[in-house]
Amino acid sequence: MTLKKSQPGTRLRRVLASVAAVSAAALVLAGCSSAGNNSSSESKKITLWLSSSAAQQAGYDQLVAQYKKKTGVSVKIVNIPYSGYTTKLRDAAQANALPDIASVPSLDPIWTNKLIDLSSIVNTKSDKINENFIAKTSDGKVLAIPSDVTASGLFINKSLFEQAGVSFPSSPKDTWTWPEFIAAADKVRAATGAKYDLTFDSSPSRLRAMVYEMGGQYIHADSSGTFSADAKTHKAVDYFVSLNNDTTMPKSVWTSGADPSALFQSGQVVAYWSGVWQVSSFAESITKFDWASVPTPAQPVQASDVNSGGLVVGFNNNSAQAKAAKDFLTWMYEPAQYKKLTEVNGYLPVESGLNPVYPFKSTAAQDAFKLYNDELPLYAPVSGYFNQAQTKWVLDGKSLTTDPSVTEIGKAINGQESVDDALKNIVDGYNQQVGK
Repeated sequence: MTLKKSQPGTRLRRVLASVAAVSAAALVLAGCSSAGNNSSSESKKITLWLSSSAAQQAGYDQLVAQYKKKTGVSVKIVNIPYSGYTTKLRDAAQANALPDIASVPSLDPIWTNKLIDLSSIVNTKSDKINENFIAKTSDGKVLAIPSDVTASGLFINKSLFEQAGVSFPSSPKDTWTWPEFIAAADKVRAATGAKYDLTFDSSPSRLRAMVYEMGGQYIHADSSGTFSADAKTHKAVDYFVSLNNDTTMPKSVWTSGADPSALFQSGQVVAYWSGVWQVSSFAESITKFDWASVPTPAQPVQASDVNSGGLVVGFNNNSAQAKAAKDFLTWMYEPAQYKKLTEVNGYLPVESGLNPVYPFKSTAAQDAFKLYNDELPLYAPVSGYFNQAQTKWVLDGKSLTTDPSVTEIGKAINGQESVDDALKNIVDGYNQQVGK
């Protein structure tokens, strides 16, 4: 049989068809290869949620850039407005769409069962993480490590002290008692014409710190989960109420919401009992006088109420992502990286021995952070009690929705009820909300 020769156009169509078939096959293979690469790539991407100012995201930005360069792993930061953060976390938990890592304000029963155990990070010898301030279960599982810690502390109007020629301690190893501090503040007020010795945040945390320093435990649960206030707490709170006499301290702060920070910054108050977060603000806002942070009183206990600025957690979304998240957190809490994070973000570190150097131009701010860092290792374990208690309540499905301390102590200051009655009402509030 004689075959006909193909026409040039026919041959061209066959060639094009063949090329198309090969190209299609190549695309399929490329698609498979791409899917495989994406899968591999996805395992090298983790997400980190937080809710912070741009200034306090900066430290994380630097860390993730360094981690990408070192390991090839990308960490995507998602900064969520604080007002909607808790809700977004809850929604993500219910939709199985939690991030790999998050810095959270507190733990939530809705997603605590999805957390990675971070105990291996805490137990690393090189990372001297203070275990008084971590979120830990009774069986030793570490649910969260603070990104930073906050503590109550004492600020003074240094200019008034110098004007009055009254000395004050500068080292936490050689501090004063509350009566010694009040006696010094009395002298300063009398010599300078200041209006008050002291303003004191209307905060349960600030009151707890004072009670701890005076040997009490404030509102404390026994082994059965029942709350009470011990005798030293009664004595300390009675002393605090007596100071609110419109001379030593203004009654208006705890009874009607006057702003203690504004009063101190007016220059008419000798001292202010507040917390470490004021340092950055005071470095910029106080220009009328010199201020200083001074050691917290010890009577006889060196203590504070130490809480978490944020709790860093990892979520167990799947084994690959959980491992990637834990690897990043392990690296982040190594001293070199964590020190940098505290410096850039202006954090008081949860790790000891770092000696961070903060970028403050204010000498007072630099000295204040040095003092706080020197004090933290000296604080008695009771300083972290409330922070740890909150973890236990969450694990038990409870929360202290309303702390009655300010309302009840305000009534005692106003003479509407006795200190004993105020403490009884506070204890009852705790027992009703988070008791056994």
